[in-house]
Order: sequence, then C-alpha cells, then structure tokens
Amino acid sequence: MTKTPAIVPAPREINVPSAAPFVLTAATAIRHDAAAAPAAAWLSRWLGLKAGAAGPGPAISISVDPALAGEVGGEGYRLSAGAGGVAIRAAAPAGAFYGVQTLRQLLPPDIEQSGLRAQNGRMEVPAVEISDAPRFGWRGAMLDVSRHFASVAEVKRFIDLMALHKLNVFHWHLVDDQGWRIEIKKYPRLTEIGAWRAETPRRDEEGRGDGVPHGGFYTQEEIRAVVAYAAERFITVVPEIELPGHSSAALAAYPHLGNTDVPEYQPMVRCHWGIIMETYAPKPETFQFLDDVFTEVLQLFPGTFVHIGGDEAMKDQWEKSAHAQAFMKANGLKDAHELQSHFVRRTEKFLADRGRRLIGWDEIQEGGLAPGAAMMAWRDVKWAVQAARMGHDVVMAPHTHTYFNFTESNTGGDEDRWGMETSLEKAYSYEPIPEDLEPAHHARVLGGQGQLWREDIPGWARLEYMTFPRLTALSEVLWSPAKRKDFADFRERLRRILARFDRMGVGYRRSALPTKEKAG
Repeated sequence: MTKTPAIVPAPREINVPSAAPFVLTAATAIRHDAAAAPAAAWLSRWLGLKAGAAGPGPAISISVDPALAGEVGGEGYRLSAGAGGVAIRAAAPAGAFYGVQTLRQLLPPDIEQSGLRAQNGRMEVPAVEISDAPRFGWRGAMLDVSRHFASVAEVKRFIDLMALHKLNVFHWHLVDDQGWRIEIKKYPRLTEIGAWRAETPRRDEEGRGDGVPHGGFYTQEEIRAVVAYAAERFITVVPEIELPGHSSAALAAYPHLGNTDVPEYQPMVRCHWGIIMETYAPKPETFQFLDDVFTEVLQLFPGTFVHIGGDEAMKDQWEKSAHAQAFMKANGLKDAHELQSHFVRRTEKFLADRGRRLIGWDEIQEGGLAPGAAMMAWRDVKWAVQAARMGHDVVMAPHTHTYFNFTESNTGGDEDRWGMETSLEKAYSYEPIPEDLEPAHHARVLGGQGQLWREDIPGWARLEYMTFPRLTALSEVLWSPAKRKDFADFRERLRRILARFDRMGVGYRRSALPTKEKAG
C-alpha cells in the first residue's frame, strides 16, 4: 500500500497514485513563468538549483494562472509529482510559494541540513496529486520584542519557520512599558532612552531584578530589511504601536506627553512586568506626537493593517488628572472608557485617511469601536461575536488556546507564573469560528494567530521550545479544512516535521509528545 506523505498543515485534497516518484538531482531544472518568479527564486536558493528556462527533461515547473482562482483562490495551488517531473500551478504568486513549501515537505528531512549532498545527491519526490487552499486568510504569529529584544537574525529565523508552516502574518509587538524598539527619526529619545531598562525581573526570585541592563532597537533600515525578507516569503508584517496604555517607555523619553498633573506621575522604562498605570494624556502635543510616529511607521510597513494595542489601559491617572477631566467634559466623553475610545477613533481616522486599517486588542471595543477598525479577541470570545455582528472584522487570538508563553503542562520543569496550560492537543483542538456566531457573520472572522509574550521567555532557545510544535498545530487549524482535523493523524504526521526541525536545529519541546512518538 502506498503511504500518504506527511504534510503539515494537511492539504485540502491529496491523492497518492501507484506511480514512479520524481528523482531530484543537481541537474534538475526549475522552470517558471514571470508571475511565479518569486517562488522559483526561493526554491532555487534553497535547493541550489538554477531557475529559468531549461531544455527538455524532467524538471520542476511553477506557473501562475489566474483562471485557477475559482478552484483554489488567491493562496491555493495544485501540485502534481511523478516520474516526468513536478508541476506546481497557482492562481497567484502566493499560492505558488505555498506549493513550493509543500514540495519542501515531500523531500526527506535530511535536505534541511545537507541539501542535495544527502543521499548521494539523489532525492525522491513521491508521486502525488494535491489540490490545496487555506481555510482562513489571516494565519499569524505575534512576537513580543519589547520584554526581551530579538536580533534581526532571530526575527528572520522566526519568519522562516512561519513560512514553512504557510503562515502569512507576522505581528511584531514593538512597543511596551519595558522597551521601545523602533527608530522614529523625529523623536530620537524614544530609542536613546525608551529602548533601555536598568534590569529585568528574575524568574527564580519574585520581586527582584537581575541587575543587568537590557535593551536594543531596530533602525529603520533594519526594519525595511525585515519587511522585505518577510515579503519574499509572502508574509505581511503588522507592527504594533501601543496606545493609550503600555506607554511607559515612550513617556520616559518624553514625560510631558503624559498626565503630568497627577502627583504620583513618574514615568520610566519599567523593570517589572504587569499592568502599569501610565497612559498618554489627551493633549495637542500628545496627539501630534502620535501622528508623527504613525507617519514614520506607515513609511516602513506597507501592509494594510496597523496594530495599536489598546489593551490594559488603566484609567486611574485620567480620573485623577484635572486636564483629562476637562478634556472629557469639553468633548462630551462621559467616562474614561470613552476617552480611550477617543484615542482609538482618532487614530483609526488618521490611518483610514492614508488607506490603512486599524486593528487592536478587544479592549478597544469597550468605549465603542471605531467605524473601520478590526478587533483581535484575546480575553473572551464574546467580544469577537459582538464585533462580528456589528460588521467588524475579527482575528481570533484567545489566551486559552493561542498563548504559547503559557506552559505546555505543569510537569517536566515547565511550571510558570501564569497558572495556565496550553497543551499541544488543546492548541490543535481550537475552532476559530465562535459556536454562537451566526453563519451570516462567519466571513468576518479573518483567521487567527499564536502569541509569544516574552516576560518569561528571555532567550531564543527558550522561545523555540515554547513555540514549537504548538504553533505547528495552530497552523493546521488555520489552513486545513475543519473536517480534516484529526489529532491522532496530526501527531503521526508531526513526527516527520519534528525530524525536519532536528535537521534545522529548531529547539522544540520534545516532551510535547509521548516518548514513543518522538522524532528520530
């Protein structure tokens, strides 16, 4: 019996004919049309083969035909492999790239480490027929670089691992109370002061710092390089610039933008975790600052969406500030929730006037959701249901299933301070469409994403351990048809992906699977 190839995320349709495989060698040519050039270029670099027109003989052929859109959509593809070659056809360049990633998984894992030198320069692609397309258009992963900075090389590695999983949105959490990580040329103190904190809380002793300064930031040139790198892999980068809360690092750099008339006001780049009291003050100079920041952000990130956070904005300082109270009265805002909504609505209009869309965490809905805003649900599914019913797009990011900073289990030394568990099976079991959301509103659910909050994930090795294979499970939730979900089958296919991770040096959590099911 011919064995079905182990591909993650599972394709929509896969058939395995009884036919001879395609034999890939150093002499194999990659043929492509103009629209498929990006996918062919990636494959050419990865395999070390020549891309372009070639003579007769078995080859890898990649083409784009818009007529296929009705069958596979903009991100789907058809892949056919046999003795005569491999053919990848898609309706758009993104689909061609995803077809290439499936071809990658059809090759033995050793190719990740030693390329075509493995197996004497001869590798087989099994005969297969695949028709594939994603279930959701937003398939993301969020990386927090404020709590612990990540180098450009590490960010690119994260993007590479996203590409393997056919994820297409990199949500970059660049700003928070513990560090400002993006260069804004008009406001140099944001990185001169806001990017650095005196120390970091110790994991092993609550309430004490480690005494080691921590920081870093990305220059605008580095950000452009990351955005271009992601685009080559058909990944859109969504930057997150927090407001009106989680703003301590910015206010440490420019204190006059905060609630200066509150007695306890003393902003600093915070050296502890948790929810901080500082918020931006509703002043003309503050609004001008935010406009200036977003003006530079839009020049760096060409994608449609800009994330403004909006979560955990404490109202205490606004309630104690005579200026904030006067602003609320003058603008007909009945409470601090509506003042937060004022910040959000103002930013939404600023972005909309420039052809962009605002997205924020579900707290942005509390004082009334801005007209064109999209919402990311993390606390409770009820917010997603309400927003979708009101005609807003939503992205599902519930802490119960997609927070991979939570422990896999409270065994094996994984205990953490969150008191929450997200096992591999729990991540895989997630259903992004809320059960009580009417079918008429299902299209408002753009998709979902996994979250890597890094208070307790200081180093890159730990990050990979916490991320994988749970993000692998979520990638199948977001790509594959719901009817194809089968955790037992997924675990069997996962062994092949973990073997690939071994060759790539990915430090995944091996104990996520029973011993007998570990990759070898």
